[in-house]
Amino acid sequence: MTLSRHDLKPGFFRARLAPDGYLGLHLTVGLITLLIAALVFGRIAEGVFTAGKIVAFDLQVSAWFYVHKIPALTAFLLFITNLHGTVGALVLSLLFALFLAHKKAWDWVLCVALSVPLGMLLNVLLKNIFQRARPSFEHPLLTLTTYSFPSGHAAAATLLYAVVGAYLVCTCKGWRRVLMVCMAVGMVALVGLSRIYLGAHYLSDVAAAIASSTGWLAIVFTSVAIWRKRQAALAVSTLK
Repeated sequence: MTLSRHDLKPGFFRARLAPDGYLGLHLTVGLITLLIAALVFGRIAEGVFTAGKIVAFDLQVSAWFYVHKIPALTAFLLFITNLHGTVGALVLSLLFALFLAHKKAWDWVLCVALSVPLGMLLNVLLKNIFQRARPSFEHPLLTLTTYSFPSGHAAAATLLYAVVGAYLVCTCKGWRRVLMVCMAVGMVALVGLSRIYLGAHYLSDVAAAIASSTGWLAIVFTSVAIWRKRQAALAVSTLK
């Protein structure tokens, strides 16, 4: 279905920016976020697979971390990276979903169910499409045989902590909201850093994972918001 010039009148745009309608502001924000995430991911992928400047920068960053390792930091980042592997991320997601179920926040349970497992599957699909080899070092801390682009750990952390952060922002007030956002962003950055520091991924792998996961989150959050508002509208119409 296409929109004619007659359809694109001020009322149409006002409806897309209205916070109350089930096809309003959240849909507009979701589509814009998805578009930006897709463009960022596309630019990173293009740079990586056309041997652009980003590849040289990847190698410089990885080499710097390789020669500047600190034993205590290595142990800490190994713990972080092991905690956010496939099993760890799914267990953490399940625990959070059980917490949400206890709170009877069923729409948030749906967000977790759609965001984390399906987003991780999307990451596996992307890995097998691009098939980028992992960083190679003479004495690697980690030896992995799977593909590198985009980072699965960074994707899982983005998916999980975005949902956790969004829920806490919606349930907290005042300055605590800013704190929750900073904590969520910090955890994603920490997991991403662990993968680069340990030589498992390039910087662009982590950045691409965050971008692709953000795009998937935009789809999930927007879909759940539409469903939530649609259900509320149906409930009101039933009472009339």
